[in-house]
Amino acid sequence: MIYKRSSRKWPFPLPPGPPADPIIGHLRKVPPAHAEVTYLEWAKKYGEVIYLNLLGRHIIVLNSKEAAYDLLDKRSALYSDRPDMIVWGLLGWSTTLTFLPYGDHFRRHRKLVHSHLMSGACKQYQPMQLENAHLLAGGLLESNSEYEHALTRFSTSIIMRVTYGHQILSDDDEYLALANTIQESASEVGVPGGTPVDLFPILQYLPSWFPGTHYATMARKWRPETEKVHTVPFNSVLHQMAEGTAKPSFLSSMLEKFNGRALSQQERQDLRDVTAIMYGAGAETTTSVLGIFFMAMVVNPECQRLAQEEIDRVVGNERLPTFEDRASLPYIECVVREILRWNPIFPLGIVHRSVQDDIYKGMFIPKGSLVFPNVLAMSLDEDYVDPTTFNPSRFMPKSDGGGGESPFTFAFGFGRRICPGRHLAYASLWIAIATIFSTLHISRKKDKDGHDVELQLEFGSNITNHPKPLPCDISPRSETAMQLVKDAIRNIQAS
Repeated sequence: MIYKRSSRKWPFPLPPGPPADPIIGHLRKVPPAHAEVTYLEWAKKYGEVIYLNLLGRHIIVLNSKEAAYDLLDKRSALYSDRPDMIVWGLLGWSTTLTFLPYGDHFRRHRKLVHSHLMSGACKQYQPMQLENAHLLAGGLLESNSEYEHALTRFSTSIIMRVTYGHQILSDDDEYLALANTIQESASEVGVPGGTPVDLFPILQYLPSWFPGTHYATMARKWRPETEKVHTVPFNSVLHQMAEGTAKPSFLSSMLEKFNGRALSQQERQDLRDVTAIMYGAGAETTTSVLGIFFMAMVVNPECQRLAQEEIDRVVGNERLPTFEDRASLPYIECVVREILRWNPIFPLGIVHRSVQDDIYKGMFIPKGSLVFPNVLAMSLDEDYVDPTTFNPSRFMPKSDGGGGESPFTFAFGFGRRICPGRHLAYASLWIAIATIFSTLHISRKKDKDGHDVELQLEFGSNITNHPKPLPCDISPRSETAMQLVKDAIRNIQAS
């Protein structure tokens, strides 16, 4: 059967790709981790659209912004589906918005979140985001330069407030611990749709010692923790609603629409799954992007200096930045844009699936193909000058001495599958970064002899491009800045 599928004749030529082995196709040539880097190299030889065959399974890799936009946006009716992601299903996420196949179930979930996360609606969350940015600055000052935990707490606090109305105020909060399990589990179960178990589903039924079953074993190991993510905060809000003590949140507002009547099994399942993916995705992605920000500041001190100069010029040193300052801080806006481009949070996107045969630029794309957008390749497009360099000024207008380059628009996905929480996430990133520039200084760590320690930029290989923390020093910019942070936190605690 595999031979017949791999040797079938097509009405148009398939996209080009590297030479394949008989029967197994490109199985030996696709790396188990960071495949986007290999695809980027192949794109230089074979072009913007690459075809791979893995034991008869059709793989299409889109390496250019143009191809991704043409297919995943313009032809989204054909490319918005998802394949069955076996491993993430075993982990417990298959019925959530990110992983659902395109159809009524997906549209129902999308409709639930849209009204609360669209651009205009997100403005209601700005006071809460501002408070958490102040708490983040305080946490970073106390972190002894171990910044990862403070970033996780910031990201989790915001999404917990939005989704469930819960504010994290201590490091032993159970929801912060659950957020950590989301990160840990994601790091052990591979890229969605790209593991051996996804390509050969029979592996999920074989014993754990059998080659290729590792990711299925890890998913089963973490499944109980995923169940807690789905049920613990959800049941807590249900109890608060019954007691009349629930805080305003996405979930409480959804439950109020039922006017006290009991939820049907389907309604309960929909709300539980929607809130779980908001919690899980919101905490992990924002933490990862802020980790990339710290990485960028450690290796590019000049960018930090320019951003601090802009903050001092616009905001001064007698107050902290607010969202009202955003239009007057164009360089900091460009810093956020460059972080999203420089090391994309989803370097290989999340796999799409074609629902019918298609032809693109004379190339045949078979029905059922797994379509991977190589976001890393798009971020390094030749349209960007010296694309491997972190340079926020590339997005500044030429009239202001910048490069006038177009913003990178694919960080949050494509077409009908674009992340519905992107406006909330971007606002959280902006206020966190502006507050850090205003109050803190990030510098490269020195060894005992006063020399810069050696840096290694490393990333995990999972659903997000989660950076491994770099050694650095975090210090207050001034006594005045430190006092502003302390005063802001004192006001939060008193409210």
